[in-house]
Amino acid sequence: MSDDAASPAAVLRSLVARAVDADPASLDKRIELVERGDGSEADDATRSDASTPARRLAELVGAAGSVVAVVPRFNADLATRLNEALATGADGTEGESGSELGASAPRAVRVVFTGSAADRLAGMTGPVVRRALADRGVDAYRHDGESPVSVILADDRAVVGLIDDAGVAALLWTDDPAVREWAAATCRRYLNAAEPVTDD
Repeated sequence: MSDDAASPAAVLRSLVARAVDADPASLDKRIELVERGDGSEADDATRSDASTPARRLAELVGAAGSVVAVVPRFNADLATRLNEALATGADGTEGESGSELGASAPRAVRVVFTGSAADRLAGMTGPVVRRALADRGVDAYRHDGESPVSVILADDRAVVGLIDDAGVAALLWTDDPAVREWAAATCRRYLNAAEPVTDD
């Protein structure tokens, strides 16, 4: 049975389990995982926005003091949520409008853009994107390559996202040492092979 027939959460769990040489069943006890809804009305009506993968990613990034990330793909919804989180931080509580923003944003943010996300740093939209990143204090890097997932180290927490054309399909996060070590090594590898991007 191939991963093609599996849910985004199952695909992501399997990928991370292989990366850290763990049995997916044993990994389940050490991770938290959320995937985008199946589109059914009942599911959408009962799900709080805080449980969606893109929302949870923004909360985890906004709550961290230091963020290092590898981002292979970007869409408008994810960009908007992360922009808000980087501007003021996110505390994960629900407010009347769906969320309340916290008082501080990450103090140090380094993002390696690879794949189609790296293409956004060039071309017609490049100057606008680079300026927006610089305004948010993001140290941006461009990597000529690909990554199957987003890998983020938010303080000591590893966050891994499966991103498709519609946004974040599934998000996994954990404080597990083996996954953190893999995430840190992955981020270092991409950073070492990337070039800094300047707003010029």
